[in-house]
Order: sequence, then C-alpha cells, then structure tokens
Amino acid sequence: MTRALIIGGGVAGPVAALALRKAGIDSTVYEAYPRGADDVGAFLMLFANGLAALRSADALAPVADRSFPAESVEFYSRTGERLGRRPLRGSGEGGLAPRTMTRADLHRALSDEAERQSIPVEYGKRLVDAATTASGGVAAVFDDGSRAEGDLLIGADGLHSRTRTLLDAAAPGPRHAGQSTVCGRLAHHPEAAPPGTYRMILGDRAVFGCTTAPGGPTYWFANIPGQELSRDGLAAVTPDQWRQRVADVFAGDDTAAAGIVAATGPDIVASNTYDIPSTPVWHSRSMVIIGDAAHATAPNAAQGASLAIEDAVVLAQCLRDLPDTPRAFAAYERLRRERVERIVAMSGRLAARDPQAVPERTRDARTARALDRDEGRGGSDWIRDYRIDWDEKAG
Repeated sequence: MTRALIIGGGVAGPVAALALRKAGIDSTVYEAYPRGADDVGAFLMLFANGLAALRSADALAPVADRSFPAESVEFYSRTGERLGRRPLRGSGEGGLAPRTMTRADLHRALSDEAERQSIPVEYGKRLVDAATTASGGVAAVFDDGSRAEGDLLIGADGLHSRTRTLLDAAAPGPRHAGQSTVCGRLAHHPEAAPPGTYRMILGDRAVFGCTTAPGGPTYWFANIPGQELSRDGLAAVTPDQWRQRVADVFAGDDTAAAGIVAATGPDIVASNTYDIPSTPVWHSRSMVIIGDAAHATAPNAAQGASLAIEDAVVLAQCLRDLPDTPRAFAAYERLRRERVERIVAMSGRLAARDPQAVPERTRDARTARALDRDEGRGGSDWIRDYRIDWDEKAG
C-alpha cells in the first residue's frame, strides 16, 4: 500500500491525511512545532468552496462544531454610508454559509479528527532535507537527526516551506504585501456587526471587517499599511501599541471602526501580510507542495485556508485515480495552478489598493466591487461555487 509523508500539521496537512485515508492511502503527518499550531494565528473564514472540500474529505462536521456562520456582508464607506449588502451563502451543496473560527480551533478540529481516525502525527519534526531513494520513494531527514521513508512526500509546510526550496533552490520566497493584518476580539460592541453578518468598512487608509458570534464575542480584523517586521519586531509591539496604530488609521473616518478597536482589551494579534504569486516548480517524481507552500495568498480575499483544503482533496483524488505518482502530481498541478494563481493575483490587487489614487466615492464603489468579484472576469461565484466531485475520476 502507498505511504505518504506529510510535512506540516497546520491546515493543509491534516486535510491531506484525511482525504488520503478516504482514498485508501496511508500517511503520517510530521509537524515542526512541539504540539502543532494550536496557539498560532487569529481567526479566519471558510467560504462554501472550502467547506465543500472539507465535506469531500468527511471533515466538515468537526469544523462546523467549532465555528459559526455568516449569512450576509454589508459594505460601508469611510463616511458611514451604507454601500450595499449581499448574501454570503454559496449556491449548491445545500447553500453552505461561510463559517468563522479561530485558526487554533480549525487546527484542533482537524487534528482531533485525524487522531480519531488513527492517523499518526509526530511533533517536533522540522524537515531539513529529503531525496528520492533508489526504489523511487522518498527519504526525509528532520532536524533532530531522525529519518522517515515513504512512497511520496507532501509539503504542506506553509509560507516558509522547506519542501519548496528542496524542489527548487531558486523558488521565489514570500513577497511582503505592504500590510500588517491585525485581529482583535472583544465582548460584543453595540456598533459591531450583529450575529450572522460581516460588516466591511472601506476606510480612507485601510479596510476593517467585523462579525459577532452568537452570544458574543465580536471578532475584527484590519489590513493596515505597514512595513515588514522581523519575528522579534512583531513580538516587540504590544497589544496596546497595535490597538493605537489601528485606531489611528481609522480615526479620520466617520465609522465605528476606531471605537470598536479602542474598546478591545489585550486580545489583539498582528502578522505581516505576504503572498507568493507563482511558484514555478510544484513537484518532482516523489515530492509535491500544497497550500501556502505552493501559492500563499494575501488575506484580502479570505481564501487562503479554503484553497489549501481544496489542494489537499484534489491531490488525494489524483493519487487515488492515476496509475503512478508522477502522473498524479502532474494532474494535480494542471487542475489547480490556474485557479489558485488567479485568486492570489486578485487578492494581491486588493492588498495594493491605493486610497489616494481616485476620488472618494469612486474609490469606495470600486473597492466594494473588487471585494465582491474579480473585476471583468465573471463575478466571485467562480471562487465560492467551485466544487470537487469526489466520486468523479481525476485526471
């Protein structure tokens, strides 16, 4: 029986393991952190396309249990003018509404399901090297000196993927998008979005979004202009300082954003914003990359986790249906590359928005349209309504 080594236990890795198990392929997940990524990141949203992919891997229920839905999104200008409202529930698949959760809850839901299905996960295993063996399989070497061998290796090791550089030493690294993403959580605020709704404020200098879980709390994010900070530099900025920075960005707008931020306590985290527009080499005969390792996307389109989940399921489907690993990897790339690069480019355009380039009302209307669709390319349904037919033969 085929055995896969999966590098990375965040989002793409556990989903790949679950989808491979459904396809009849054994795997072991190797995670660099001592106990996974439980405390990494803030909150995220999975749209209908990502949720449907989870359903294909029989992993939707545990994620739904740790998340809450949103039925619609409202857009507001910097003056507080309501620009419009649209539904968020996807078509098909029972009309799945997007769900919000912390990244830690998503990770725990997936890792718990992997454990329930007796999928081995080894922690404290940071990949340093890998090579094809004489038999055509692959051998992985970890920084603790241990080794593992399998028939193939799946690099789900994220933005700073070691697998990506092993495949191609000249592979492009992450590109800073000129933003910091700041997320906060507070007890329900009277001016925040009500449960079931996302409220997007298109400020003069940045975009702010918030939603409220049933019974509270309120979650918010802001993609604010900012230079890249080192890991130590990020750690040196306190929640109080991030609160002040974000509040200052929205202080000149006539909206609720600055007040919501100012009312937030210590539950504020921030990160640099990156993308990888295109990675030339996705696979060799025995190794392949998925998720952020292959195509990191800026958070503006809120599709990073969903795309990683799609990748994992499509790859498992290709390995199930095609007669050898190289052909399966080639089919996976053919099925995924155009879609993901198009979404990365769209999200990058949103990240690069220049608030001073056009008059205010034109800017607000244009940004609302850009957030709602890939301009001139047939609308956002092509993103959210994407579905994987698990029962269809891949390739």
